[in-house]
Amino acid sequence: MSSTPATPAVPAAAQAPLPQDPPGGRRAVAVWSIGVAVYFVAVIFRTSLGVAGLEAADRFHVNASALSTFSLLQLLVYAGMQIPVGLMVDRLGTKKVLTLGAVLFTAGQVGFALSPSYGTALAARALLGCGDAMTFISVLRLGTRWFPARRGPLMAQLAGLVGMAGNLVSTLVLAPVLHGVGWVAAFAGSAVAGLVVLVPLVLFLRDHPEGHGPAPRPRGAGASGASGASGGFVRRQIAESWREPGTRLGLWVHFTTQFPAMVFLLLWGMPFLVEAQGLSRTTAGGLLTLVVASNMGFGLVYGQLVGRRQASRIPLALGTVALTALLWASVLVWPGGRAPMWLLVTLCVVLGTCGPASMIGFDFARPANPAERQGTASGITNMGGFIASMTTLLVVGVLLDATGDDYRVAFSSVFVLELLGIAQILRLRGRALARERERERLTPVRIPAAPARSRA
Repeated sequence: MSSTPATPAVPAAAQAPLPQDPPGGRRAVAVWSIGVAVYFVAVIFRTSLGVAGLEAADRFHVNASALSTFSLLQLLVYAGMQIPVGLMVDRLGTKKVLTLGAVLFTAGQVGFALSPSYGTALAARALLGCGDAMTFISVLRLGTRWFPARRGPLMAQLAGLVGMAGNLVSTLVLAPVLHGVGWVAAFAGSAVAGLVVLVPLVLFLRDHPEGHGPAPRPRGAGASGASGASGGFVRRQIAESWREPGTRLGLWVHFTTQFPAMVFLLLWGMPFLVEAQGLSRTTAGGLLTLVVASNMGFGLVYGQLVGRRQASRIPLALGTVALTALLWASVLVWPGGRAPMWLLVTLCVVLGTCGPASMIGFDFARPANPAERQGTASGITNMGGFIASMTTLLVVGVLLDATGDDYRVAFSSVFVLELLGIAQILRLRGRALARERERERLTPVRIPAAPARSRA
C-alpha cells in the first residue's frame, strides 16, 4: 500500500487544476472571436444614428429634444437590461443570450429602416437597445471562461477595441452609403450583417471549454419550486455582487469615464462640429473617426498597463477624467465660440481614451466576484456609463432647445456628472482595494496538477 507525501502548507483543493483558470489557446481565440463579431455588429447598429442625426431630424420632423429621445430610449433600455442580462448569462449561459440578442438587434435595425413615423422608429430603437444590451456582458463572460485570469484586462480591452471598430464602420461606411442610397436601403442593408453573424454563433460557439464549466447549483434550484428558487437566485446574485465595494467602484469608474465620448459619438458630436464649430460634414466625420481610431490605439495601451500593474487603475481612470474635462473646457470657453482645428483634434484624441478608461471598471468588479457572479457584477458595472450617457444626452437636448442651440451651456452638463463620479471613486477606492488585498491573502496557493507519468 503506497502513500502520498503530505503537503500541509497547501490545501488539497488547490493542488488540482483550477476550473476557473482555463488555458486559452487557438480554440479559445476562435470561440471568443465569434462572440466579439456579434458585439461588433451590435455596435454598428447602436452607433448608426450618430452619423444620421441630422437626416433623422428631417425624416421624422423632430427637434433636438425629440431627436435625443432616440438615443435616450435606446440607452435607457440598454442600461435597464444590464442586471437582467447579467443574471441571464450566469443562469442560461453565453450562447443562448447572445443568440437572442442578435435576433433582437437585427429586427430593431430592420424596423428602424422601415419605420414610417417617429413613434414606430422609437419602438425599433428600443428593440435594438434590448438586443444590444445582451452582447457585451456575454463577450466579457466568454473572456473569463476561455482565457486565464491574468488575460482578463487585455481581453476586455480588446473586446472594447473591436466594438470601437464597429463605430468606425458606422462613420466610414454607413455615413456615405446613407447619403448615396438613402435611408431605407442603408439601414435595411446593414441589417444583413446581423444575419451573417448568427450562423457561426449558432453552429460553433460554446459557453466554456470542456472541464471548465460553472460550479453546480445547490440543491433546490431545479424544477421543484423553480419560481422560488429563481427568485432567490436573482436576489442573492444582485445582493452579493453589490455588497462588494469593488463592484460599486467599478460602476462609478465606468460612469465617470465613458459618457463624454459616448455622447459625442452617439448623437451630439456631428451637430456640435457642424453647427457650433462651422465644419463641413466631411471634416466633422473625420474627427469622429479620429475619436474611434484613438480609442482603438489607447485600448491596447490601457489593457497592457492594467494587466501588468494593477496599481495603475485609479491613476489612469482619474487622469483620463481630468484630461477630458480640461480639453472640453478649453473648447467651450475659446473666444468667439469656434475652437481652432488643432484644439478640436486634441479633444477628439483625448475623447478616444474614455472607452479604454471605462473598461477599468470591470477590472475592479472582476477580482471582487467569483466566476459564478461575473455576469451579474459586469452588468452592474456596465450600467454606470450608460446611465451617465443617457442622462447627458437628454440634458444636452433640453438645454439646446431652451437656450436656442447654445452648445457651450448644453455641454457644460458634462462637468457636473464628472464631479459626481470623481467623488464616488475617491469615496470607494480605499475599501475596494483593501477588500482585494484581503481576498488575495485568503486565496490558497495555486499549484497546477503534475502531468501524468506512466509506471513500469
